[in-house]
Amino acid sequence: MSGLRVLKPGPLSLLQDGGRHGWQHLGVSPAGPQDWHAAAWANRLLGNVWGTPLLEIALGGVELRAETDAWLALCGAEAASERDGAALPHWSRFALQAGQRLRIGFARSGQRLYLAAAGGFRAEPVLGSVSTQVREGLGGLDGCGTALQEGDLLVCSPGAFAHGAGVPWRYWPDYRSAPLLRVITGADAVDFSEPALATFFEQVWRLDSQSDRMGARLQGEPVQAPARQWSLGVARGAIQVPPDGQPIILQADRQTMGGYPVLGWLHPLDQWRLAQCPAGQSLRFTQVSVSDAQAELREFYRFFKA
Repeated sequence: MSGLRVLKPGPLSLLQDGGRHGWQHLGVSPAGPQDWHAAAWANRLLGNVWGTPLLEIALGGVELRAETDAWLALCGAEAASERDGAALPHWSRFALQAGQRLRIGFARSGQRLYLAAAGGFRAEPVLGSVSTQVREGLGGLDGCGTALQEGDLLVCSPGAFAHGAGVPWRYWPDYRSAPLLRVITGADAVDFSEPALATFFEQVWRLDSQSDRMGARLQGEPVQAPARQWSLGVARGAIQVPPDGQPIILQADRQTMGGYPVLGWLHPLDQWRLAQCPAGQSLRFTQVSVSDAQAELREFYRFFKA
C-alpha cells in the first residue's frame, strides 16, 4: 500500500465519506462532512462520485509527504497551501509527486478544509462507512474513530489528469462575511409564543466557543421555550431550545433523539455555511419556505450528481 504519509496531523483531521446511514434507530450518528459544499467540490474536481472518502481538516496545520504520485484537490477554508514550498491556488486540483510535501497552513477565514484524492482515500468501512465519529468510536483509518495521527498513511491511487483545474471563483463562498442563515420553521414552532419567535429572529446571535461537530451553540437573549414531555428523533439542522433559552443547532455528529423543543431546521445549504463560522461569529436568522429550500437543494444535488 502507498499514499500520503502524515507528518503533521493538525488539531483535528478526520476521514469522512457520505455518512453512516441506516443505523440512527440504534442511536448511531450519520457523521459525514460538516461542509458538504466544499467537500463536494473537492471530489468533483477529481471526477470522484458523491461521498468518496476524503479528509476534513479543522483549522489547518497539516503536512503530508507523498509516497506515490497522486492527484489531489483542496477546497474550503482560506489557508496558505504549498507543494515543496511553492504556493498552490485555493479551491484547486493539483499533482503531488512521490517525495514531494504538501503543507497546509492555518485558516485565515473559514474553519474547515477538504482534501480529496483521485479515487478517494481507502480504509475499512464500519457499519458501511469510513466516516470518523470520535465520540462513538467509529470509522477512520483504524475503524475506532481516531483522528489522524502523525505517521498514519492515507492510502490512495495515483490518478491521471493532463493538468490542474480550479473551481470558478463565483462558486467560492465568502467566509469572512457575517451570514444571514435561513430557517424552515416547524416541529414545535407553533408552541412558541410570538415574542419568543421574535426574540430568535430579530436579534444578532454569537456562535459559542463550545460549538463542535455535534452542535453549534448560540449566545444571546434567551428564547422562552415551551414545555416538552417526550423525546423524538432529530435531524441535522434541527434548532433545539433548551431550558436556558440558548439555542443549539445540531450538526453532523448529532445525537439521533432529543427532548428539547425544536423551533425549526436550518436550510441545508446554510448548515454548511455555519460549519465554516468561527467562535464569536455574529449570526442572524430569517425564515424560508420548505418549497424554496427543497428547490435549492435539488439543484445542488443535480449539479453534484448526488
